[in-house]
Amino acid sequence: MSQESRVRKSLLNARVNLIFYFLTLALSFFSRKIFLDTLGADFVGLTSTLQNLLGFLNLAELGISTAIGYVLYKPLFEQNKLKINEIISVFGYLYHWIGKIMLLAGGILACFLSLIFSNTGFDLTLIFFVYFSFLISTLIGYFINYKQTLLGADQKNYVVTAYFQTVTIIKTLIQIVLAYYTKNYYLWVVIELLFGFVYSIILNWKIRKVYPWLHSEVRQGKYLLKRYPEVIKYTKQLFVHKIGGIVQYQTTPVLIYSFISLKMVAYYGNYSIIIDKVTAMINSLFTGMEAGIGNLIAEGNPTKIQKVFWEINALRYYIAGFTVYAIYQLINPFIRVWLGNEYILSNVVIIIILANTYMRISNGYNASFLFGYGLFNDTWAPLTEAAINIITAIIAGTIWGLPGVLLGNFFSFLLIVCVWKPYFLYSKGFKMPSYSYWLNILIYLLIFIIACIISSFITSLVPITKSIYNYWALIQYAVVCILIYSVIFTLLMSIWGRGFKSLIVRFLSKK
Repeated sequence: MSQESRVRKSLLNARVNLIFYFLTLALSFFSRKIFLDTLGADFVGLTSTLQNLLGFLNLAELGISTAIGYVLYKPLFEQNKLKINEIISVFGYLYHWIGKIMLLAGGILACFLSLIFSNTGFDLTLIFFVYFSFLISTLIGYFINYKQTLLGADQKNYVVTAYFQTVTIIKTLIQIVLAYYTKNYYLWVVIELLFGFVYSIILNWKIRKVYPWLHSEVRQGKYLLKRYPEVIKYTKQLFVHKIGGIVQYQTTPVLIYSFISLKMVAYYGNYSIIIDKVTAMINSLFTGMEAGIGNLIAEGNPTKIQKVFWEINALRYYIAGFTVYAIYQLINPFIRVWLGNEYILSNVVIIIILANTYMRISNGYNASFLFGYGLFNDTWAPLTEAAINIITAIIAGTIWGLPGVLLGNFFSFLLIVCVWKPYFLYSKGFKMPSYSYWLNILIYLLIFIIACIISSFITSLVPITKSIYNYWALIQYAVVCILIYSVIFTLLMSIWGRGFKSLIVRFLSKK
């Protein structure tokens, strides 16, 4: 097994993720329009609701795939094929059990479908057909496709992305044609189910080709599990993190509705949709780096780990600064052109939203390093984060409305993710003082603030920025402000940002 460059693998993962992100983004808007026009909003709503219901059942996964990914890092680095086979066998055994639990839970949930969808107007036969088709598609991942975790841990997630997204695109195109010409619900669902099996066959063929020596035995997993007690330990810890994350990210719309209005949920949703799409694109760039970080930590070179840590730091803060400044300058003009002045939120709300966005983009790497070290045992942290979020949002939301609700996210993320997590990483992972971290983060923040002030001043002097009432003016404004900011911000980061110069050298050399 040749040791390819981690950077080359990360760049390949990022490139594949980015290409398919834009392809699927464009297709999703087009296909949704076709499905709404041909199959109707009720059917689209039915499929979305059923998928959401099954999504809750996926909590049974518990975080086992993440735990297995961590356990695989070292044997992959050492090219220990025997150990890899054993770990995948354990994973297969655990996933088969989860699949059985999901099948049982899915069967119980099916008993209540007639009550849940009593007023839809759809025949129960169709509802059950859609539901069990989706359930079978989900179970395929647990009973057949579990080996794909090895590709992710080995920095070959681009294989999963390429095959899955290609199959998804072909499936969606066929569904569009069938929906347009037949308007048949059952055909749409049959294609959905059929391509789940097609993807499974192709994926497992590719895994056999990449890892011809992989011969996992699910039946042996029960006995091999005793050799890897850390899998259960990490799974329990990750489950708490998973629950805390769900509470943290799913409560904001509910709280906005509770303290303000349903209309404000929609207004906030206009902004969050845009920001979510941008952050999803950014996350797709970093997805492939996670396994590389685990592989690096398994190598055990502290000097190299610190070097890569600060390079990723510089990249994260550079992208965060660039993204937040661009959104701040462009989001209100875009909302004005897209929907109208009445949908624009106050500047205070936008600043809080973007402060949250800046923290989430810039601090996303900490979790990757914590996972690389197997540091999941701070199970109090996600629960505390969720509690701070809800309590702050309730108190501040009662006083200040929407800005107060959003402050819950801000303070909880700041205290736990931005303060506690770096300290935890330095003390337990790097095993070194964290004062240098805070000093460099302060420098990043100062660079960002200075670049924003200088760029905003220069941009305000450009005549083209005086009025924006159409998309052409918006594009011109975007080009001007982004060019000005990128030059100033890049220059400042190159001079004072730790890790930025070596990052540029690394990407140019691809080593």
